[in-house]
Amino acid sequence: MNSKKYNMWLQYQPVTDSKVKEQYQLLLDQVCVIGDGIQLQAAKEELLVAVPQMLDKKFNVSNDPYNSRFVIGNKIKLAQHLDESKQAKLADKNEEAFLLSSDEKQLIITGNSDVAVLYGVHHLLRLMQLHADITQLDIVEQPKNQFRMLNQWDNFDGSIERGYSGRSIFYQNNQFAEDKTRIKDYARFLSSVGINAISINNVNVWEEETYFITKKYLPEIQEIASIFRTYGIKLYLSINFASPVTLGDLDTADPLDQNVQNWWKEKTKEIYEYIPDFGGFVVKADSENRPGPFTYNRDHADGSNMLAEALEPFQGKVIWRCFVYNHLQDWRDRSTDRARAAYDHFKPLDGRFHENVILQVKNGPMDFQVREPVSPLIGAMPNTNQMIEFQVAQEYTGQQIDLCYLIPQWKEVLAFDTHIKGEGTTIEEIVAGNIHHNKYSGVAAVSNIGDDENWTGNTLAQANLYGYGRLTWNPALTSEEIAKEWIRQTFGTNQEVLDTIEDMLLNAWEIYENYTAPLGVGWMVTPGVHYGPNIDGYEYSKWGTYHFADRDGIGVDRTKETGTGYTEQYQEPHQSIYNDLDKVPDELLLFFHHVPYKYTLKSGKTVIQHIYDTHYKGYEQVEGLIEQWNGLSNDIDRERFENVKNRLERQLENAKEWRDQINTYFYRKSGIPDQHGRTIY
Repeated sequence: MNSKKYNMWLQYQPVTDSKVKEQYQLLLDQVCVIGDGIQLQAAKEELLVAVPQMLDKKFNVSNDPYNSRFVIGNKIKLAQHLDESKQAKLADKNEEAFLLSSDEKQLIITGNSDVAVLYGVHHLLRLMQLHADITQLDIVEQPKNQFRMLNQWDNFDGSIERGYSGRSIFYQNNQFAEDKTRIKDYARFLSSVGINAISINNVNVWEEETYFITKKYLPEIQEIASIFRTYGIKLYLSINFASPVTLGDLDTADPLDQNVQNWWKEKTKEIYEYIPDFGGFVVKADSENRPGPFTYNRDHADGSNMLAEALEPFQGKVIWRCFVYNHLQDWRDRSTDRARAAYDHFKPLDGRFHENVILQVKNGPMDFQVREPVSPLIGAMPNTNQMIEFQVAQEYTGQQIDLCYLIPQWKEVLAFDTHIKGEGTTIEEIVAGNIHHNKYSGVAAVSNIGDDENWTGNTLAQANLYGYGRLTWNPALTSEEIAKEWIRQTFGTNQEVLDTIEDMLLNAWEIYENYTAPLGVGWMVTPGVHYGPNIDGYEYSKWGTYHFADRDGIGVDRTKETGTGYTEQYQEPHQSIYNDLDKVPDELLLFFHHVPYKYTLKSGKTVIQHIYDTHYKGYEQVEGLIEQWNGLSNDIDRERFENVKNRLERQLENAKEWRDQINTYFYRKSGIPDQHGRTIY
């Protein structure tokens, strides 16, 4: 399959600018590959695909670095060919760092490892797709984040939990995919943006998936691990904490039981016999009916440490998710505020986790909402490894039907200054390991791909996957820079296409927020489905709603004086800012406070008028997106144009439904009419 839809940002379109093409042809006439490692071979293979497509020219391979214009190899293999200055530039960098160096005579790509060279080749190909000058390169790059991971939520039956792009590329009808071509291409895409770890099954591990860690399925998983290894990506598996019981070997999964500990040690040894570089386990425990150590009156440190001890001899890791809350809680009870749950569960355990345990913390305290504060747990455990979790899949942000470019949201999260160690203690620096200096840290995210030909359902949703990789490699990149890169590589050099899609992407998050949940209140979506409005749609509705709207006002009181006390989980000055009605930012007002409908925002509008206005505006903005996209009808191939057009039309229907239901609901609750006289039923 070689369609424009399928190739995402690795289009390798022909270079049409004659001067640029001539420059590229001169330097890329012949490549010398020094070394035979699998990542180097992947790099060579990528060049053999890309260069002929871009330059309409055959590509020769040589073993002579002195008479080749283009040379690639790691710094050890190229030691005799690199002068001291080039070697010095890599000396203090990590294993994934690469160097691109060129003049008009020779282009060299080297790095501190073979996978670093692969990243360097992908960077060169990115520059070429952007038509950059490659004759005066002096680029040294290394990833800021140690872990740059994707979590697949694929199920063995082929379905994908929160999947909006077709079915699994890994599994079909309780069997592993026989043709693994798509898995290889997925690995190529991920490697091109620097992803280095992946878990390939849902964190909700159901019965048959429990057997993934047995000889029944390990040979197939071994093959998949080999594919990802070629592209520098380490494979992890989500596991069922109750596996010793589920697999029928023991009658308990108590992490302090010696038989259970021995069971996991033997099981882990067996996995490493198949996959010597296996990354480790991803675990969701004691949340949403998943088994865990609570069953045995143990805590998360007990549970994760037991697994960590089994993995430690093999340098394996336990990635333990902190998405833990009592889904049967009485939402009206101050002590069971779901936003408090992760911090309350894990903060007291700081310092008790083994060195190879990493806590995976969602970016917000709730569940990937369009607007919520940054989780106070991130960085709050100085003696514990942590990584932040984002969601590339748009579960609560339009499900890849509605356009929602998520990079600006993630940038905002990473820029948040926690003040945990004073000013400058940003989330970006915490997850990069520069604040607490723990052994392991990084970023994970829920993937958004499936077997749709274009991978992501909505072609424009590819920008979120691309952007996630680029941002985790280099958080200093702006949302605009990432958007420009993706558009140019995906759609070509037409300036009108670039400008239009960039504008659409950069405004998309605000537009989605405008017609959905206002002022940080969150949720109000259809239970289970999580798409479309249901204002009182808390999943466990017998305990009330998330917004606490009544005839007098709306919002959740999370203050320390009269509410749930959630604001106390933040450091100063955020604790005081969020706790103070006069200081809290408008966009988070209803997350932290219950206020009257006529409460005046810092914008000068009342809460109720803000709700009316933004929902009308959001709908109109989607009409604007459609108009913008239709203006590109002659500049984009028909398949991709129609795909996005169809999604935008569905988005308009969704925006109308949100607008009408939200405005009607709050008009009936408040009895306050729209000051502009618009009809609200």
